[in-house]
Amino acid sequence: MKIDIHSHFFPRIAQHEAAKLCPQRAPWLHVEGRSGQIMVGDKPFRPVDDVLWDAARRIDYLDEKGVDVQVMCATPVMFGYEQPIERALPWTQRMNDRAIEMTQAAPQRLKVLAQVPLQDRDAACREASRAKVCGHVGVQIGNHVAERDLDHDDLVAFLAHCAHENIPVLVHPWDMMRDGRMKKWMLPWLVAMPAETQLGILSLILSGAFERLPATLRLCFAHGGGGFAFLLGRADNAWRHRDIVREDCPHLPSSYVTRFHVDSAVFDPRALRLLVDVMGADRVMLGSDAPFPLGEQDIGAGVHGHAALTAADKQRICADNARAFFAI
Repeated sequence: MKIDIHSHFFPRIAQHEAAKLCPQRAPWLHVEGRSGQIMVGDKPFRPVDDVLWDAARRIDYLDEKGVDVQVMCATPVMFGYEQPIERALPWTQRMNDRAIEMTQAAPQRLKVLAQVPLQDRDAACREASRAKVCGHVGVQIGNHVAERDLDHDDLVAFLAHCAHENIPVLVHPWDMMRDGRMKKWMLPWLVAMPAETQLGILSLILSGAFERLPATLRLCFAHGGGGFAFLLGRADNAWRHRDIVREDCPHLPSSYVTRFHVDSAVFDPRALRLLVDVMGADRVMLGSDAPFPLGEQDIGAGVHGHAALTAADKQRICADNARAFFAI
């Protein structure tokens, strides 16, 4: 069985609907037949196809890829964190309702994560709870809101709310750091996106936020946790030898790997083996980042075809861990 816990959707939002959020910056979908273009205001953002918005086509796609269940979440450009809450909350609710509508074609196979207006802690908590009642199996959040990283009091409070409400959380990098040097070749996606994810994880660890969060929090980081597994030894070494690293973090950074999960979207058998060695096979879940070109094109092949993983490990990664994490 294969349960893909990291995939994206984008509903058929018209330009006039998006304008209610922000005429200049809100995303919408221009469709021509089975092809489309995500637009941001009047500017093209990303070419896409109908698997992204058409539920029937998504089911055909899952059949083609041999995926039994797929968890979908918003394309991060939909978040709207930079907008006033008076406009962001209705937008978020509309996106979440559209997401549930998409699952109705095959509710046993299509699951969705809600988005929340993370710029407002109270509104985000209320929407996460509402979405759970509506049928979402968890929430997806970006790894930061402007200058606020995951260790900020408001974001820690939101994560605590999710823990108390038994709402799983997927953290996805977005709004990647750009300083003018990452000018083309998709460098923001290839360099800054993994760095953003590693920053989110280490922010929670080194700030002591995990000490304040319930151990029941079900938290997963996309894209294999970015560079975290490869550079964890560097963090441990710094913790041992520099008191400023230990200042708010009472335990060795590597001891916190039991507090979160990662997906398997690392695209290299050596990287996947390291990831499983660092996190444990019970902390990795199949994630494809479908249906985008940077995602795994043959969903699950990297896990199923891995020579060093046992059959039991593959079963955990491809299905069992997701069943427990999302209560599927």
